[in-house]
Amino acid sequence: MQKVAVITGGSSGIGKSLVLKYANEGYAVVFTGRNGERMTQVASELGERPHLALDLDAAGKEDNKKMVDETIKKFGRIDVLICNAGISMRALFEEVELEVFEKLMDINFYGAIYATKFALPHLLESKGTIIAISSINGWRSTPARSAYSSSKFAMQGFFESLRTEVMTRGVHVLVVCPGFTSSNIRNAALTADGKAQGESPRNEKKMMTSEEVAERTFKAAKKKKRDLILTFEGKMAVLLNKIIPSRLDRMIYNMMKKEPDNPLK
Repeated sequence: MQKVAVITGGSSGIGKSLVLKYANEGYAVVFTGRNGERMTQVASELGERPHLALDLDAAGKEDNKKMVDETIKKFGRIDVLICNAGISMRALFEEVELEVFEKLMDINFYGAIYATKFALPHLLESKGTIIAISSINGWRSTPARSAYSSSKFAMQGFFESLRTEVMTRGVHVLVVCPGFTSSNIRNAALTADGKAQGESPRNEKKMMTSEEVAERTFKAAKKKKRDLILTFEGKMAVLLNKIIPSRLDRMIYNMMKKEPDNPLK
């Protein structure tokens, strides 16, 4: 029987690359998103390969339930759940509206909770895989990304707990932490008042591609790895945060202050 992968936030960036990768590997793919034009484009690229595109909000409890229900209705099983939907922000905590914090937690954290809650019975049945797309910010926070870092720390704490709950029941949990990846996440990042940033403050051409993230994620899942930390810069940040955290504070501050129009004082 054909295996089924469900991917939240699958209409662009890493999510889109994961949809195409799993489809290319022979999976039926179910993906969610809210941008109709992008959803149609991804569906067009999938062509005749089995898929289901669902216009759903990754932050919505009922939308996540519908995602799982529609998947089971069409394909009858779930073998892989990828909690990928996410949004970033860029503003000092003293200036950011609390609604920005709430929105990021709703999408990045609670969205993953809801999707996993409804999909877990089916994953236990299939002895499947859960993949959480987190961030290096889930290991090491950076200034002006307090809400984003908080949501990713929370996500990783949840999946670490879940992993130990299901480890003897055949379900594999992988947490993927990309470093800077070329995608639209910085363009869509929220500013202090909740509006989209619009322009990326970084050189996207020098970053890891979303296709490479998808490729390495697929391989890591096949090998049943526990964690996947991507990019040399990301691996160094995790390592240095363990051995020289105070020095890393200053290093990160100086690095982030070089971003164009950075909000640091």
